[in-house]
Amino acid sequence: MRRLLRYPLVLITLTACGVDGADQGDPPESSTEPGFESPVLINPESPVEYPLDLFEQEVEASVILRLYLTEQGIVVPESTKVAESSGYPPLDSAALAGISSMSFAPARQNGRPVATLFLQPIHFKHPARSESGEIL
Repeated sequence: MRRLLRYPLVLITLTACGVDGADQGDPPESSTEPGFESPVLINPESPVEYPLDLFEQEVEASVILRLYLTEQGIVVPESTKVAESSGYPPLDSAALAGISSMSFAPARQNGRPVATLFLQPIHFKHPARSESGEIL
């Protein structure tokens, strides 16, 4: 069994995407609309685990996930896809596995919670590779 490292070296940033999924039944909200507020990740620490073998090799990469979030802030698991691979299948898998433990405040349109489709970057950063030794 492959070991995973739970260490605060996975940086998660949030980017609402301008995907108009109206033809797929997805809401048309996007970050370019007036009054739109992106969803907010509310986990105090990253739930994504850095695969130990890649951590030991000081591998750094980013995965971009495509997520659908309900108006209650719940990720619809079957909607989750890798939008852009890191090039390392174990990192992609770790990012996908962490989604089930992520908590979000929903996106808002004019102050009201709305469902949205968005991109969630997951950055695997190694402290030995950054100049300051801090998470980037």
